[in-house]
Amino acid sequence: MTQARIAYVINSVEGGGAALPVPAIARVLQDCGAQVRVFALTRRDGRALPPMERAGLDPLVREGGERDHLQAGRWLMREARAWGATHLWTSLSRATILGLLAGPRMGLPVIAWQHAALLKPWNRRLLRALQGRARLWVADSASVARLTRDRLNVTADRLETWPIFAAEPDMPVAPAWGPGAPLRIGSLGRLHHVKGYDILLEALSLLRRNGFVAPAEVELAIAGEGSERERLLAVISAQALPVSLPGYEDNPRRFLHRQHLYVQPSRSEGFCIAVHEALNAGLPVVATRVGEPAHTIRNGVNGWLAAPGDALELAQALRGALRQPQGLAGVGRAGREDLLFRFSPARFAADGRAIWERAIGTADQVRPVAPTRSGRSS
Repeated sequence: MTQARIAYVINSVEGGGAALPVPAIARVLQDCGAQVRVFALTRRDGRALPPMERAGLDPLVREGGERDHLQAGRWLMREARAWGATHLWTSLSRATILGLLAGPRMGLPVIAWQHAALLKPWNRRLLRALQGRARLWVADSASVARLTRDRLNVTADRLETWPIFAAEPDMPVAPAWGPGAPLRIGSLGRLHHVKGYDILLEALSLLRRNGFVAPAEVELAIAGEGSERERLLAVISAQALPVSLPGYEDNPRRFLHRQHLYVQPSRSEGFCIAVHEALNAGLPVVATRVGEPAHTIRNGVNGWLAAPGDALELAQALRGALRQPQGLAGVGRAGREDLLFRFSPARFAADGRAIWERAIGTADQVRPVAPTRSGRSS
C-alpha cells in the first residue's frame, strides 16, 4: 500500500483559531504513518506560518483573496494533484466547501473538520447540500458535534469528535495573587463582536456604578487585534476603565502566566482553545455558557459562568470571582487538575488514531503518489 498523503486544507494561516492547533493534529496523523502538507487558501496575517514550518508541514499559501472561490478551487485541485495527495482534510467553511467540491472530482476522499459554532446562512446551505460527499465529519468538541448534526444533517454514524486541545503538563502555573499587588485579569481573542468584549466593558461599568469595590486594584488586559479596537478604546477612555488592549499576543503562555483570573465573554464559541489554555495555566475562568466552555467550566469549582450577551449576569460572575482574590489560586489549581485529566496528551493522540483508523486506516486502498512538486502559485 502506498503511504497516505494528506492535503490539510485551511482557510488561511491567520494567527489564532483553527490554524494554530494544526501542528499537533498533523503530528498524530504523521505518527499513524501519513505525510501531511498544509494548503492555505489565503494568507491573512501569516502568524500561524512559523509553527507550521517548524513542524515540517511545508505550508503552501495561495496568493489570492477571500472571495475568488473559483480560482481558489482550481488552485487547490492543481496543487493537491501535483503534490500527489491521497486524501483531503479540510478545516472551516470555505476550505470544506471547496474540498467537498474538489475531492470527488479528483477521486479523493474528504475528511471534513468542523470548528465553527456560527455559520453564515449561505455557507450553512452549501455545507448541508454537500455534506454527503465527505467520508467522515470530525467535530472539535461535543457542542460542535451537536450543531453539525442539527444544522448540516450529518448522521451520528458519519461523525466523530476529536477535541482540538491537548493539555501541557509542563505548562508553568500562574503565580497566586498576593495582598498589595494589583489583581490582573486577562483575555485572549479577536477584537470582534462575537467575542463580547463590549459586554465585558459594560459589566465592569455596572460593577462600578453599583458600588462594588474589589479588595485589590483590578487591571484587565485584552490581548488581540480586530475591527472593534477603536470602538472599545473609545468606551475605555470615556469611562476611565482599568483596561488595556496590548495587541496580538504571540506567546499566550507568557501572557497567561501574568494573570490571576481569565475571562471569556463570548457571544458564541466552538471549542475555545484560549479558555482551556487558561485552565492549563492554573487560572480560574469567568466565561459565558457557549460552546465547550459551558461544559468545561463548573460554577465555583474551576470558574464561574454567565449567560452570553448579559452584562448584568457577567458582572455578578466577576463579582463572585473578585470578592475573595486570595481564593483564586485554589480554584485555578482544581481547574488545572481536571483539565490535565480530561484533555491529556495520551487521550488526544488516542482520539486521533481512532479517527485515522476509521477515515484512512489500513483498509484504504491508497492510489499511487505523483512526484512531489514545490512552488507557489495563485
